[in-house]
Amino acid sequence: MKLKWLELTDFRSYEHLRLEPEDDVNIYVGENAAGKTNILEAVAYLALMRSFRAISDSGLVRQLPGQSAATAAILRGEIGSGDRNSLIEIELPAEGRRRIQVNRQRLARTADILGYARVIVFLPDDLDIIKRSPGLRRMFLDQVAVQLRPAAYLDQLEYERVVKQRNSLLKFNGRQTDKAVLSVWNEKMSQAGAKVLARRASSASAVRDYVRDAYEELAGESIDISLEYESGWGATLDPNVEIPEWEARLWSALERADATDRERRVTTVGPHRDEPIFMLGGRPSRTHASQGEQRSLILALRLAAHRAITASTLEAPILVLDDVFSELDITRAKALAKALPKAQTFISTARFEEVPVEGRRWTVAEGQVS
Repeated sequence: MKLKWLELTDFRSYEHLRLEPEDDVNIYVGENAAGKTNILEAVAYLALMRSFRAISDSGLVRQLPGQSAATAAILRGEIGSGDRNSLIEIELPAEGRRRIQVNRQRLARTADILGYARVIVFLPDDLDIIKRSPGLRRMFLDQVAVQLRPAAYLDQLEYERVVKQRNSLLKFNGRQTDKAVLSVWNEKMSQAGAKVLARRASSASAVRDYVRDAYEELAGESIDISLEYESGWGATLDPNVEIPEWEARLWSALERADATDRERRVTTVGPHRDEPIFMLGGRPSRTHASQGEQRSLILALRLAAHRAITASTLEAPILVLDDVFSELDITRAKALAKALPKAQTFISTARFEEVPVEGRRWTVAEGQVS
């Protein structure tokens, strides 16, 4: 999978920019705030349909000096995949909903574009996946699920919608919530949640197949890596359990939690409350691993995700590494460089000498790339 060209209009710091990247490694070098990450963010947006910096779409529209934002940001790019080339065009208005076209055809749903491009992103903040809230670990597994099977995106949207509706019902009515109405939402939530859990289990299994070898390549030692899963409704990450079984378990747990949910006015069980725990050497990596071990682990997880998606789709996703090498010591940086798969790669850095990877160097300065 290759990005053949990228064109930006009023996106972030760029009034207009057109790039024709190399098919292998592209290294963008510039001072802080020069716009390096903005380029990588645009590349990733074509696949993820969101900012990897958790910025709203309207926040991606260029701010004009001393004025309000531009009316809209435009991203255009051509993705080569096998013998197919796809033109992706995205308009992000300062106000209102985005518009997406593929090969000049307007798309009604975001889900319809997923799969045209795939990308794995390495970020300095990735360490938070190990160290911070379980929501970040759930998100990691769910994002891998979408890259493996784009239909997982619709499953996740439906689950989020149902949980939101159920929570609204509970918040408004509390103890007086009608049991029959709540039961209807229990059924909807169990159906949607079972699909999310099944996708999550599948992505965990796919990553598990590759993460131990990736860790050994990075850290120079072999260690047992596993993923435990704490759940209030009996869920596990066993990919062999069928969806009807998860549906029955979740429905039963929701019924049992009836009184608690009414009292707390919120949904207390479900995939949105589960906690994946990455284990390193039989101990929770969040609390028992050193920061160096944690960093090797998250890098290994990203590499494992790339390898799993490549094996499943028979095509290597695009790699994006945003200022990652500056966070690593020289030994780990060289190990990561050696472990990177053969794929079109985009790297940003403030210091070219910190990147032990051969590739085309691009200089980013004053809104220009050369």
